Amino acid sequence: MNLTTHPAPSRATMEDVARLSGVSLKSVSRVINGEPHVSASLKAKVEAAIAELNYVPDAAARSLAGSRTFIIGLLLDNPSPHYTMKVQKGVYDAVREHQYHLRIDNVDSTVPADAFMAQLNALVRNSRCDGFVLTPPLCDNVLLLEFLDQSGIRHVSIAPTLDRSLGSGVVIDDAEAAATIARHLWDLGHREFAVLRGPAEHRAAARRRDGFIEELERLGLSEPVTEIDSGFSFEGGISAGESLLASSRRPTAIFAGNDDSAAGVMAACSKAGLRVPDDISVCGFDDSWIARSVWPYLTTVYQPIEEMSRLAVAILLRRGEPENRLYRLDFRLVVRDSTAPPPQPRS
Repeated sequence: MNLTTHPAPSRATMEDVARLSGVSLKSVSRVINGEPHVSASLKAKVEAAIAELNYVPDAAARSLAGSRTFIIGLLLDNPSPHYTMKVQKGVYDAVREHQYHLRIDNVDSTVPADAFMAQLNALVRNSRCDGFVLTPPLCDNVLLLEFLDQSGIRHVSIAPTLDRSLGSGVVIDDAEAAATIARHLWDLGHREFAVLRGPAEHRAAARRRDGFIEELERLGLSEPVTEIDSGFSFEGGISAGESLLASSRRPTAIFAGNDDSAAGVMAACSKAGLRVPDDISVCGFDDSWIARSVWPYLTTVYQPIEEMSRLAVAILLRRGEPENRLYRLDFRLVVRDSTAPPPQPRS
């Protein structure tokens, strides 16, 4: 039997794209690499040619030409799986859109300084990333920020709270967001409150706590707000909820610093035979997937986590942009079924 062989179809090259679009190779390279100051008409021509030719850029060639690896690193150290899943989705979508690759690393910021620095040195030595997206609480870790600055490595933070001399970041107003929760519960008639604090190293959690309590004081609350640590985890929320419900001064409304711990509080209420929101109202923060995985659905603050993550990547990849700048996005209160007026005292 005679087998007829056919040559493999030739793969489109950058030269083919330049020829079809009628521009120079350099112009094609500028569009592909996402360089600034590229006109809309040039970008449209090149992208149309790329689409017609089904051209796939060669990452290795791009790396050699621009002294870049086309890899973006995402650094995580967060106990909430629902938060990190949203961050990963946003970062991955943006990285793929810019034709980069994504590397994800977990960094333990709770270890002693020597061990922490050893992690960072190994990370930089092995990852060969063009830059890093930092998430809470790493975005406020001075050792990490100074290490990246001294190493000349670009980085952008999600939800930082520190001085912006340590890099650019994307944030919402955590204090004002928590204040909207306070006003919502106050308007429902609640006057006995508790707040679940996040981990001490999560500075944004402290801002949420402060915003919540300060707004209640401004509204005229005379009784102190009960405070308890939750660790930003579902299990921590259960433990904190059990402690609050066993107290002689049980609150009628609880604000948890994130949705995971709020869901834990709801589980503790169910275990104690209390109904949410008939007996007690519960609010969270983030509007992560768990907010609609519990019943009743959770009243919370929508934090645009995916949008913040996508913007962080876009800022990281921009060249010639001013550094150490803060980009602020909007939040909104999402009222669902876990909040209602407090129960009336029985006669």
